[in-house]
Amino acid sequence: MQYKYLDHWLGSSYRQLFYKGRKIRAETLYRATVGPEPRTPEEVADDYDVPVEAVREAIDYCTHNEDLLRQELEEGLDDMRARGPDKVHLAPINEKPAP
Repeated sequence: MQYKYLDHWLGSSYRQLFYKGRKIRAETLYRATVGPEPRTPEEVADDYDVPVEAVREAIDYCTHNEDLLRQELEEGLDDMRARGPDKVHLAPINEKPAP
């Protein structure tokens, strides 16, 4: 399907679509409309300063591409697990920042 407001983000490792011209994943817009505190498409459009039609496209896209979104989520979680907290460089607690 061809979307007016959604497209791939060149250089992104995500395969899902983004709102054209801005690094807002379609999933971000969609997720704001579901869950424990769902917002209306109009509210989300206002929150992100995008046309309400873009939010509706994101909803359509995400509901038709759940497998891709789930796969990308799992890949992200796997990557975080592989890096683990022991692989993140943290400064010692008693070390002071440089002046």
